[in-house]
Amino acid sequence: MTVASLTGGFSATPQQSAQAFRAILEALARPGTIHPVAGASPPSPLSVAAGVALLTLADATTPLHLAGAADCAEVCDWIAFHIGAPLVAAGDADFALGTWEALQPITRYRIGTPDYPDRSATLIVEVDRLTTHGACLTGPGIETVSWLSLPETAAFRANRALFPLGFDCLFTCGARLAGLPRSTRVEAI
Repeated sequence: MTVASLTGGFSATPQQSAQAFRAILEALARPGTIHPVAGASPPSPLSVAAGVALLTLADATTPLHLAGAADCAEVCDWIAFHIGAPLVAAGDADFALGTWEALQPITRYRIGTPDYPDRSATLIVEVDRLTTHGACLTGPGIETVSWLSLPETAAFRANRALFPLGFDCLFTCGARLAGLPRSTRVEAI
């Protein structure tokens, strides 16, 4: 374990985690909105927003899957020290983190069961850009229509067709994040 893995967590945990939780909640409750977050300095290749999401949502009882470049020694050590989340295979994860390409195929993640639709995975997707331009979003939490830059639309349309089953997504870029719950209808522009 390096010195870098021992730093980069919240410095004022109660306040910062409460602020981050509120931002994540708002992002998922209002799809297509982008929210700034702060307080984490995770090792590369993780963004500040991905680190904040992990520090806020994961703990020692939260199975986590790391995909692609996120599955490296520096990130694993940082997670072990700050969060303690067990690292698992994709099919066993409550949360999965990586780029959209690295998280493929998305069919390997849990989508819940008819009796327990909440027993599904949340994908934390690292993206190169996060803007309110792109795919058209409608549904719960959106007054009329919203837009969000998504890595694709077909997978999210298929995910919506599974509702109330399916996965939820948090998109992270730099120190900003946006949410896309399974209940959101996605249309290509």
